[in-house]
Amino acid sequence: MSVRRSTQSRRTVMKAGAAGALGLTGAVVAEGLPATAAAADSGHLVGRGIADATGEVAEVGMMGYGRIDQQAAGLHTRLRARAFIVVDRASGRRVLLVVVDCAMIFESVRQKVVKRLAQKYGALYGDGNVLITATHSHSGPGGYSHHLLYNLTTLGFHRKTFDAMVEGIVEAVQRAHDDIAPSDLLLSHGRLTGASINRSRAAFDRNPEADRRHFPSAVDPQTTLLRVERMGRPVGAINWFPVHGTSMSGENRLISGDNKGFAAYHWEHEVHDVDYRSPASPEFVAAFAQTNSGDMSPNLDLKPPTTPEDFAHTQASGLRQYEAAAAQLHRPGTRLSGSVDSRLVYIDLSRTTVRPEFTGDGRVHRTSKPCIGASMAAGSVEDGPAFPGLEEGENSFWDTVSDSLIYETSPELKAAQFPKDILAPIGEANRLYPWVQERVPVMLIRIGRLYLIGIPGEVTVCAGLRLRRTVASVVGAEVEDVLVAGYANAYFHYLTTPEEYDAQHYEGGSTLFGRWQLPALQQTAHELAVSLRDGTSLPMGPQSPDLSDKALSMQPGVVVDVPQFFKSFGDVVVRPRESYRAGERVEVVFAGAHPSNNLRRGRTYLEVQRREANGTWRTIADDSDWATRFHWEREGIAASRVRITWDVWRGIAPGIYRIVYHGDSKSVTGTVTPFAGTSPAFSVR
Repeated sequence: MSVRRSTQSRRTVMKAGAAGALGLTGAVVAEGLPATAAAADSGHLVGRGIADATGEVAEVGMMGYGRIDQQAAGLHTRLRARAFIVVDRASGRRVLLVVVDCAMIFESVRQKVVKRLAQKYGALYGDGNVLITATHSHSGPGGYSHHLLYNLTTLGFHRKTFDAMVEGIVEAVQRAHDDIAPSDLLLSHGRLTGASINRSRAAFDRNPEADRRHFPSAVDPQTTLLRVERMGRPVGAINWFPVHGTSMSGENRLISGDNKGFAAYHWEHEVHDVDYRSPASPEFVAAFAQTNSGDMSPNLDLKPPTTPEDFAHTQASGLRQYEAAAAQLHRPGTRLSGSVDSRLVYIDLSRTTVRPEFTGDGRVHRTSKPCIGASMAAGSVEDGPAFPGLEEGENSFWDTVSDSLIYETSPELKAAQFPKDILAPIGEANRLYPWVQERVPVMLIRIGRLYLIGIPGEVTVCAGLRLRRTVASVVGAEVEDVLVAGYANAYFHYLTTPEEYDAQHYEGGSTLFGRWQLPALQQTAHELAVSLRDGTSLPMGPQSPDLSDKALSMQPGVVVDVPQFFKSFGDVVVRPRESYRAGERVEVVFAGAHPSNNLRRGRTYLEVQRREANGTWRTIADDSDWATRFHWEREGIAASRVRITWDVWRGIAPGIYRIVYHGDSKSVTGTVTPFAGTSPAFSVR
């Protein structure tokens, strides 16, 4: 099934159905709004922004599955950053919410973004009021962390991908800042079933009945929508629903926003006809954010999809999420009022003392230095296994090593990490070089009755429920109005309940700081909630160091491009047929160059054009469209073969069309020169 670019009939149907660290140093008055006017006026100011955050699309390791063989070889859909700024007109306090189509947000990215925003806006956006989250697509480029573990399969740090993500986020924020205007915020909740399944049911079933009763099907079906309205018309929305970004398989080699990326693309582009390359403010901005999706898989048969069938899986999952979100536009929702506020602290999870009221057994416990479990290396077989020879649960060899050597040597480690079969005491490696982050940010945001707990990792539904209940009990909120904002601001792998941890499935083996990691974070969330409720400040704690000078890059860049023999850059190698029908696939092959020479952020590698009556050519699709694909492969040592496909959508106007390829070649002296190639025209009947 191909999704066509917007037509009037499709849009009609869809529309008919459809101050620095805030809380720490005081309020920030809304820019351009005098303090006296702000105090006299209630309601919110809201800004929305979208920008391209796509990094490298060729010869870069993809992030998520941990497979060194999953090297990107082209582009299916561009990755985007979506930003929302909410300002309380009464107090002037503001928060910035950013959702990025990527696997994780690393501290490296957040530090650079906050620094760039400070240079541009002073104290308006800082550590205490900026929440950056990831959609957790497993089909984006990697190499943008400053911690070594996440760059092993990408052959080190990739500066171009890192810069593209940072630039995209900053640009989205800038556009949201320029878009700030009086707006209404409405909150609603729904239920979405048939879109997720618990991939770790045996671990889930270890939880007490009070937790399991909340999720009778072992999934979190809550879909929450925060919509932005101006003059009674929806102009933006953030949807939260927990499901992994693993609809695209580990066999895929094209950069993709996965299911949440498709949901956002569909709502913006297919329903509202948003032109991503237009400088104008978009009619609608839709972000599909994660919550506690640690054990929620989109693969309902508990088997990873194969390629190319995974494209249909991705589309189906994204459509379900879109439909559940868009259906809430028909409900009145709760109009949000009240304050906007936020708190952020850093905690050192390698040595946090957890008080008895949070441990569940009435005793004091401590977290420990991070350790990787054997079951983490085994991977999640439902979404794509990792290293062969290792399994979820018990691994007898590593169990023997842990019990007879590691735990005997370090009783403190045993008290925190048992019964984990320790594959790698990664905390010891941290003493020599930064492999994983130990000092992590934890955040709490309030927008009226909505509370967001920013957790830098993958939270299971029951672990999320306990965090939500902890905050709700302090602030007096309904649990459904308190959400975990997962994959937020940094990354520390997984977060399970102690009971789930004991099962040592993939999620438990990936809970790096041991059995008491969740209680430690409940304790922190409680402190944040008390501070937010009482209007008191909190010390920020031991911030994570800037490691930008330690990043290792092991993969060389593009050396030189040469065309195939007897060809020039942009020449057509394989011509299209003379005519096509709707539903067929157009394919053209060009003599190309390496796409890393120019990432074309905010632009495109390809265009599908239609000839107008006056003889001019009009672009009807580009490389951000679902129906197009950009494939790259190396030929020989320095030549590139670029294959562009376009699935002709149903209902398209008959006429004459062509494919245009935009590339950039690198000479032996390092000069990068743009070029273009154009296919012969073909008819669509």
